[in-house]
Amino acid sequence: MNVTLRTRVGGLELPNPVVTAAGCAGAGRELAQFFDIASLGAVTTKSVMLEPHAGRPAPRMAETPSGMLSTTGMQGPGLDVLLQRDLPWLLSRGGRAIVSLAGAGVAEFGELARRLAEAEGIGAIEVNLSCPDPESATGRTFADDPARAEEVVATVRSRAGSQLPVLAKLAGDVPDIVELATACTEAGADGLSMINTVRGMAVDTRTLRPAVAGGMGGLSGPAVRPIAVGCVHRVHEALPEVPIIGMGGVRTGEDVLEFMAAGASAVGVGTVNFSDPSAGARVLREFTEALEERGFARAADLVGAAHRTGPRG
Repeated sequence: MNVTLRTRVGGLELPNPVVTAAGCAGAGRELAQFFDIASLGAVTTKSVMLEPHAGRPAPRMAETPSGMLSTTGMQGPGLDVLLQRDLPWLLSRGGRAIVSLAGAGVAEFGELARRLAEAEGIGAIEVNLSCPDPESATGRTFADDPARAEEVVATVRSRAGSQLPVLAKLAGDVPDIVELATACTEAGADGLSMINTVRGMAVDTRTLRPAVAGGMGGLSGPAVRPIAVGCVHRVHEALPEVPIIGMGGVRTGEDVLEFMAAGASAVGVGTVNFSDPSAGARVLREFTEALEERGFARAADLVGAAHRTGPRG
């Protein structure tokens, strides 16, 4: 049985639903030595800022039970390097690009969107709303305040033009993710990515000091998957016409199946890439086999299946 894997996220059409999650694959170069990067639906680049950033001091990562705690501080070479080196490389390999944006303020998000709208070959831009809001006195991120998130997305939408799809990336540890999702879509987002890492902390019991610089970090990996699936389910239930890229702890094709049944149209593979750099290709193969076993002719028919069948019992 041949399964049609093609899917659509707003104006972004993908050959299959498996993409990389931002920050877990660079721009695809590191993974390309293990499999054909063009076989994935898309590569989501590491969040890019206008200028180079050194990021936070080490240690930046710590292993935790069923997950990884990280705090890179948006390290990266800046937009010029992405446009002149990384993006051309990815496109030359036949890959599809979703470019993740990280702004130090609303104005920087807008300038990033303007510059990217002028570039060729970008499939969509993803707005990382987990960036610290410089106008907050308490260290809140844009995702913590739906009004501020709406302002960022509206700015990106206006500067990106009407042709380039805009995806808002949501945090899961917010007071009301449906309120946040609604604010972003009303501001012009064509779709949503969810969820980003969940804030957490680990203490090194040998030194009795925080395990990562700065104390707090972002938790990713299998521990967050039930949270992420729940967020996707809630948002799809409230906003069924809004396409979602689901992510958080994906390791297998069955995990992709779970996210799509909850309401995702595509699914990001993230932290597992650090331990298994060929995970994207394996997960896609497993997902295809899972669809065939269940008699699905099209991957798109799976989207929202958990809402149609209802709870057990």
